[in-house]
Amino acid sequence: MALKKEPEKHPNHERWLVSYGDFITLLFAVFVTMYAMSQSDKKKVEQVAASLRESFGYSTMASAGQKGVLDSKDLRLIPAIKPEMAVVPMTNKMPPAGPKQGGKEKGGGKGKASEQQFKQIMSSIEAYLIKHNAQDKVSMSITRRGLVVSLKEAGFFDSGSAVIRPSGYPVLNTIIEAMTQYSNPLRVEGHTDNVPISTRQFPSNWELSVGRAVNVLRYMVKNYDIDPATVSATGYGQYRPVADNGTPEGRAKNRRVDIVLLSGSDALQEP
Repeated sequence: MALKKEPEKHPNHERWLVSYGDFITLLFAVFVTMYAMSQSDKKKVEQVAASLRESFGYSTMASAGQKGVLDSKDLRLIPAIKPEMAVVPMTNKMPPAGPKQGGKEKGGGKGKASEQQFKQIMSSIEAYLIKHNAQDKVSMSITRRGLVVSLKEAGFFDSGSAVIRPSGYPVLNTIIEAMTQYSNPLRVEGHTDNVPISTRQFPSNWELSVGRAVNVLRYMVKNYDIDPATVSATGYGQYRPVADNGTPEGRAKNRRVDIVLLSGSDALQEP
């Protein structure tokens, strides 16, 4: 008996839809992945980058307040700085900082910092500030005078007070450690806004600015390897503003204490 032939199947012209569906699915997965990557925690990425810069000990910055970019042309290790120092409750005595080097003349054996070292100091301080979310407490710049590190009032002093806040000591210790690795003279400059003050302790902004500068200087000399002959303190009151005193933001920028690592040899050189 002859077998029946099956009817001839017509070609399926829609088989391409299967491959097309697979392609669309994969393309969708790629876009979802890209979107998820773009929404990563930028703050954490920034902190990781800063931590790496701090660990390797080098980085350069274009200007104050901007994130540093590694420069492959001239990479040098910078002196290690101490991490956060212990803070003790506020009393009439200042809390301890790093130990002085015993048996040596103050400032002995240190070299002068050049502009390249100024950049390295800025980078090390910046890395610490980013790591501890303290960028809003300090601003930095390099001028013809040298490296200027500005301590903002909000991070280090109460309003109308010249006493350093306990919470400000860890950042201050880090700044001093980085700057005192070199023998350049240091000048501490106090500044205020133009809002008048008249108290028994501070009859005017002159006394307040001087008091803050002197307190920072005394803390540095007492706790670190600094030759007192190479440091000075001064108060400018409201007369050297860096911003407009007509706005709250400008006045906040003007209330500051500048620690200047001078590029010249004269600790009393004028700005």
